[in-house]
Amino acid sequence: MQIPLQITLRNLARSPAVEAEIRKKADKLERFHPQIVSCRVVIELPSRHKHQGKEFVVRLDIKVPGNEIVINHDHHEDLYVALHEAFHAAQRRLEDHARTIAARHDGHRSKRLEPPAAKT
Repeated sequence: MQIPLQITLRNLARSPAVEAEIRKKADKLERFHPQIVSCRVVIELPSRHKHQGKEFVVRLDIKVPGNEIVINHDHHEDLYVALHEAFHAAQRRLEDHARTIAARHDGHRSKRLEPPAAKT
């Protein structure tokens, strides 16, 4: 991955396995948008009452030229499932953004290629 990746874990111990999974998923994002400037991943385990299970919160901040894509995926008891769902949502948003940019670019190109209207 050529883009800067920042990983923050809150209320969690550092885990090489979790960080490796994040890096793998972040690397795949470049397939869906070639111009990612940076990616910040925050995983938090909010403090809960003891009778409630652990629920992870995953936040992704992905910067692309002219836009910032923010994904908040709240409350899943399995960290890997929470990561999968958050990165899948990011993938869809990046694809949408890339399509929007391509459509805008194609629209400008087609206007330049149209011959001028004939005057009568």
